[in-house]
Amino acid sequence: MKALLSTAPGGPETLQLTEMETPAPGPGQVLIRVHATGVNFPDTLMIRDLYQFKPPRPYAPGGEIAGEVQAVGDGVTGVKVGDRVLALTGHGGFATHTLADARRIVPIPDGMPYEDAACFIFTYGTSHHALKDRAHLQKGESLLILGAAGGVGAAAIELGKAAGARVIAAVSSQDKADFCKQIGADETLIYPRELDRDGQKAFSAQIKELAGPDGVNVVYDAVGGNYAEPAVRALAWEGRFLVVGFPAGIPSIPLNLTLLKGCQIVGVFWGDSTRRDPKGHAKNVAELFEMYAKGQIKPRISARFPLERAAEALVMMQDRKVLGKVVVTMD
Repeated sequence: MKALLSTAPGGPETLQLTEMETPAPGPGQVLIRVHATGVNFPDTLMIRDLYQFKPPRPYAPGGEIAGEVQAVGDGVTGVKVGDRVLALTGHGGFATHTLADARRIVPIPDGMPYEDAACFIFTYGTSHHALKDRAHLQKGESLLILGAAGGVGAAAIELGKAAGARVIAAVSSQDKADFCKQIGADETLIYPRELDRDGQKAFSAQIKELAGPDGVNVVYDAVGGNYAEPAVRALAWEGRFLVVGFPAGIPSIPLNLTLLKGCQIVGVFWGDSTRRDPKGHAKNVAELFEMYAKGQIKPRISARFPLERAAEALVMMQDRKVLGKVVVTMD
């Protein structure tokens, strides 16, 4: 097998393409012949030891894969060789083969290509959990998405529209705004790459202008940094602010705003929620597959890279140049 390995903390340029022995699955594991791997922002953090999970090295990044089961370990039931599956592995996806916990794999519906399957669960799972379980988004409400052109942001646009919300997509460039319009955003808002205090006030005013005098009902923040506070200031009474990620930095928000607006700041830790509530997770996955079958959602794959160029996919991700999803293919 081949794998693109992280052998020391560093950027994408430190990854090494390596030939190695294909592992055998242990008890409770399956061996998957990987066909496609979705690229996500945590992959860029993990290789630098900046993520909350730090796998022992050497390891391949890539925590969202789709492929074919090649072998099963002792005690595995309900899965057989030849099954088409997707899996959340945490890491190991930038490889032709990888091991997965049998409890973390999901059968791929008929008609779903491997590339779509590899770009599905992480983004749509995160955004569905955020909007449905954490924000309780209702039909007719307004939804502001920060970082709307990225993977989770694009998923949130589609899911917000499916829920009947009015979606405002906030992004950093015109091409990203055009992309968000194409996938269903009602309004777009372009924010500057750097935001000082005056810029924060202007950004908040822009949000209020688009949301209406009462403010926005739900904010989906996948950016953080100086963009968070003006979004909170633009919340409506009893609004909900979803903390999804902070590539622009961990924000500092004056808590007096929560009192004045009667609003909530709600954390979204989808990965741990799947462990704590597996039945709820299974229900959400079934709902997502149903929406996919109806054409309401579909991964927007803007770039594809072979395994030997997977480091380029991580560079795109860390430089925030991705529209929708990027996938690494092994075939």
